Amino acid sequence: MKKILGCIVALLLVTGCQSKPKEELQTLKIGVMPAVDTAPIFVAIENGYFEELGLKLEADVYTNAMNRQAALQSGELDGAMTDVIALVNNVDNGFEMKVTLSTDGVFPILTSPKFEEKSDIKVGMMEVSVTNYLSDEYLSNYTINKEYINEIPARLELVAKGGLDMVVVPEPVASQGEANGLKKTVFESKDNFSPDVMIFTDKAIKEKNTEIKKFHEGYNKAVTEINKNPELARNVLVQKLDLKEEVSKLMVLPTYHEARVPDEAFVNKIIEWNNRTLNTDVKVSYKDLVDPQFTK
Repeated sequence: MKKILGCIVALLLVTGCQSKPKEELQTLKIGVMPAVDTAPIFVAIENGYFEELGLKLEADVYTNAMNRQAALQSGELDGAMTDVIALVNNVDNGFEMKVTLSTDGVFPILTSPKFEEKSDIKVGMMEVSVTNYLSDEYLSNYTINKEYINEIPARLELVAKGGLDMVVVPEPVASQGEANGLKKTVFESKDNFSPDVMIFTDKAIKEKNTEIKKFHEGYNKAVTEINKNPELARNVLVQKLDLKEEVSKLMVLPTYHEARVPDEAFVNKIIEWNNRTLNTDVKVSYKDLVDPQFTK
């Protein structure tokens, strides 16, 4: 009887010591834009950081922000790279999403090779977008006639042909334009944050919280590596965005930060600009827009 009890106890001990199988994470689907902001995400994918964390990440590149927005609203995407202007208007219209990290973007101005200095200029941008906000920030010495064009390639084509005087586009697309003969001007930002952000829907934050946490962990590891060796960012952007090799030397990289969220003063500045410029009456608060839980 003692032998039988001993065997049972031993069996229970062995069973209890066995590690529980790891919970399999769901696939996290995000949409990104062809911008330098994406470098930490691409580096984390290429170096296997997400895979090491058990995260399956699908990252699709969109050149049209409206298509990315449609994919987000239809539930095809859990999250996306967007900007605070688009975020504010989406949340105010009832689409629940939150900023989980402020990404690091660079938005130069490209000028037509035919441009002659004048006070009135025609500038291509997207209306509910960081490009509209930054055109007002950077080009305040001009009278701006705004042309709203969603497709980035269409903006580049128009400025190259002289149909526009200037366009606001993200790096490294701006450097691609520079390589094709356009004049690139980089302005120093007046803000402590880029208007670009990574958002996730409230639904995803609730249902894929662990996956989103892993995403931020992998992102932070990639930022650390890029800040040690910026060539990692240049190389992965050329590869993933199918850029010319010469663009690698032309592109202006930001200082990449580990996951952080924009502060309330910056978000309120954007809301005030939004209401003034887009003739809106946005009522959302900072807490409606930002979720800092993944930056801790």
